[in-house]
Amino acid sequence: MLTWALTITGALLLIPANILPVMTVVYLGSGEPSTIIGGVMQLYTAGLWGIALIVFIASIAVPVMKLVGLVLLLLQVQGVLPVNPSQAMTTYRIVSAIGRWSLLDLFMISILVALVDMGAVASVSAGPAATAFASVVVITMLAVRCFDPRLVWDACDASRGVGAAAVSSARPGLEKEPAKKEPPEEGVAGDV
Repeated sequence: MLTWALTITGALLLIPANILPVMTVVYLGSGEPSTIIGGVMQLYTAGLWGIALIVFIASIAVPVMKLVGLVLLLLQVQGVLPVNPSQAMTTYRIVSAIGRWSLLDLFMISILVALVDMGAVASVSAGPAATAFASVVVITMLAVRCFDPRLVWDACDASRGVGAAAVSSARPGLEKEPAKKEPPEEGVAGDV
């Protein structure tokens, strides 16, 4: 339930993160706020398509892929979608691994704000979308941490109709064995 709440919150915060201005660059008195998508388009039209691709992947594609992956995992666990454990675990590992790469965009903004402060010549300031985007990144990372991947296997067993007794007999070592008492060794110093 907590993972659902965090995933929905991240999806809702993704809207202002992409609509509001993420930063404002003022150069020689002129400049205007730009959104993430507007920044990608400006980089592309300036011929910096490589940087535009990196910003697009880190700022737009990765958060959307994380949210879609989390929703798919949650729907599989709840039995809405069919469960393929190997695909679900691969999705979980990918979502878990790509989470921190979204911080690349925020790192770039913080460096620009810190380095480019030339008074009246040039300045860079972070916009309200930077806070929303940082919240999306942190909340989706928390959502991945709250998701228990063992639920995938439980959902797989439930979809097959396997009960708890069948699971313990199908997976050796899960049932609890009584402790065996070993006989004392002969000739031990306390037996005299």
